[in-house]
Amino acid sequence: MDFLLFVVAVAVLIYGAELVIKESERIALHFNISSFVIGASLIAFGTSLPELAASLQASIAGKSDIAASNVLGSVMLNIALVLGLVFMLSKSLKPTRDLFNLDSAWIFIPIALFALTVFDGVITRLEGVIFLFLMVAYLIFLAQDGDGVEGEIDEEAKTGKFNWYKSIALLAVGFILVIEGADLTVDSAAAIARSFGVSEWLIGLLLLAFGTSLPELVVSVKAAMKGNAEMSIGNIIGSNVANFSMVLGSATIANPIVLNMERSLFDIVAVMVISMVFIFVLANRLYSRSTGVIFLSFAALVVVNAISAL
Repeated sequence: MDFLLFVVAVAVLIYGAELVIKESERIALHFNISSFVIGASLIAFGTSLPELAASLQASIAGKSDIAASNVLGSVMLNIALVLGLVFMLSKSLKPTRDLFNLDSAWIFIPIALFALTVFDGVITRLEGVIFLFLMVAYLIFLAQDGDGVEGEIDEEAKTGKFNWYKSIALLAVGFILVIEGADLTVDSAAAIARSFGVSEWLIGLLLLAFGTSLPELVVSVKAAMKGNAEMSIGNIIGSNVANFSMVLGSATIANPIVLNMERSLFDIVAVMVISMVFIFVLANRLYSRSTGVIFLSFAALVVVNAISAL
């Protein structure tokens, strides 16, 4: 029964996120916002809603392990699994934007800030506020970036008649579905962990993180296969900034995050290594299937290590 509830909850999360994403696209296009900025801001925010709601609910319930491991797992899967599949499935991925010079700092800064705050095993409410300010800084950066490249976007959102009332109503429905779905997801995930004697850290790292990363996976792969590299990669960069700043920051403000450093050290190091490899890929423009294989190998390593800890 818990597995069925988990599947239903994740489906609700994804459907709610899809509503938010589509209406965000519609609003962004109405104001002629660039493809990269759409991917890195509105779509990244929309695809990060499941992580936000799930980690926030987990933190309020006093489940620090689920709240933190969901963020770490989502960031790792966004890069290793999502980008791995993007590189593997795309016929040609040639961003015209200089992603390394313009955007690599937003991969490094959240990782560095996380490392500074987590070394003592506790992320305090004050540190959570700092994470939220990071999100504000990123949004200001994107607002000043008017040179993003336009690409293919959902045709219905692009050609359909814009209606403020309809968009706001659908956004509201999407938010409600995400929040309610997150509540059910956290409860069912914790129940699954208890029934199998598996730690909630592992459930959050793998099962919950994968479920809440599905929107990034679907949106990024779809955009890449349409040849919209800026939106695809921008979604991952923006989502990871949102995970570390908005998601972790909000969860920490709700309840300080306490980590078992001995148990979580491998995952923390893995997030840092995978992020640095991502920066290296951007610096050298290694947008190829070989890079996809490397990223997918990282994803497999994370899964194997988690399973071996059972």
